[in-house]
Amino acid sequence: MAEISAQAVKQLREKTGAGMMDCKKALKETEGDMDKAADWLRQKGMVKAGAKSDRVTAEGLVGSYIHTGGRVGVLVEVNCETDFVGRREEFQTLVRNIAMQIAACPNVEYVKVDDIPADIVQR
Repeated sequence: MAEISAQAVKQLREKTGAGMMDCKKALKETEGDMDKAADWLRQKGMVKAGAKSDRVTAEGLVGSYIHTGGRVGVLVEVNCETDFVGRREEFQTLVRNIAMQIAACPNVEYVKVDDIPADIVQR
């Protein structure tokens, strides 16, 4: 197996946003093939995301937005795992931006989670 250069690791990291060691391992596993390494990282990422899907998200924020004129208002709940995350300015900005995006959307189909048909949820 050929030695993986730091430049190749850097290039894969810029392409995927994955960590340096993950990129190096992906390149080793795929014998230096950049495209296969990116696919390898995606597959690994999906496994990690799947393992986290059953975690409890008991913290978070309820954000609100009332559009100019008061004709449209939104309340949105966004959950996270820890109160530390929920208190961060970035998380608060995210919640505010989500509420504004919902208010700007002209065709909201479902208001409550219970209103969403099972076949849509399964997608």
